[in-house]
Amino acid sequence: MKRSEINRSIQEAKILLEEYKWSLPKWAYWSKSNYESNPKLSEYLRNHQMGWDVTDFGRENFKKEGIVLFCIRNGMQDIKNEKPYAEKLLFMQDGQVIPFHSHKIKLEDIINRGGANLVLEFVKVDDQKNPLEDEIEVIIDGEIKKIKPYEPLVLQRGESVTVDRNVYHKFYAEKGNGVAMAGEVSQVNDDKKDNYFLEPVGRFAKIEEDEEILHPLWNEI
Repeated sequence: MKRSEINRSIQEAKILLEEYKWSLPKWAYWSKSNYESNPKLSEYLRNHQMGWDVTDFGRENFKKEGIVLFCIRNGMQDIKNEKPYAEKLLFMQDGQVIPFHSHKIKLEDIINRGGANLVLEFVKVDDQKNPLEDEIEVIIDGEIKKIKPYEPLVLQRGESVTVDRNVYHKFYAEKGNGVAMAGEVSQVNDDKKDNYFLEPVGRFAKIEEDEEILHPLWNEI
C-alpha cells in the first residue's frame, strides 16, 4: 500500500466518526513527533496494539480486500493481571471484504455501529482447512440462530453477532450502500499471534512511502 492511500483512508474514517459523533482518545490524532515526545505512552500503546491499523492483507487491492481499524482499548494475552477485554472500531468501504479468518483465543462480538449494512459469512473447516457442511450456531443480540456455511448474515445498524472461537468468518460492507462502521468487543486481541486465515495473506501491509505520515499505525509507534 502507498502511504497516501493509508492517510486518505484514515482521514475518511475520521470524517465518518465526526458524522456519527464518535470521539477517540487524544493520541488518535497525534503526529509521529507527538508520539516521539511521549515515549512511555507510546510504548504502552505499541505493546497493547492500540491505535490505527490499515491493511490490504498483502493483496495490493485495498478497495477490494482491506480494512481500517482503530483499537481503543486492549490487554495482552501473555501477561497476567492484564485487562481481559478489547474494543475496536472497523471501517469498510462499499463492498470491501475482510478475508476468512478465525481466532483460537479471542471470542468476539461484531456490531454494526453505523453506515451501510454489515454482512458476515461463516464456515467451519477440518484440520486440513477443508470446508465442512456443518451448520454454524451464532448468537444475534441474544437470539440463537443456525445458518448454513457461506450464508450471508446481514446486520443492520445496532445489530450484533457473537463470533465463536475457531469459526472462520469474513465480513464486508454491503455493496451499493456506502461505508460501514463496525465495532468489535472481545477478549484480548493479538493481531500478531491469534489470526488464522483460510488463504495465505499478510496481516500487515507493506508500505510505500510516497508522502508524510498523517498518523502512525500502532506498529509504527
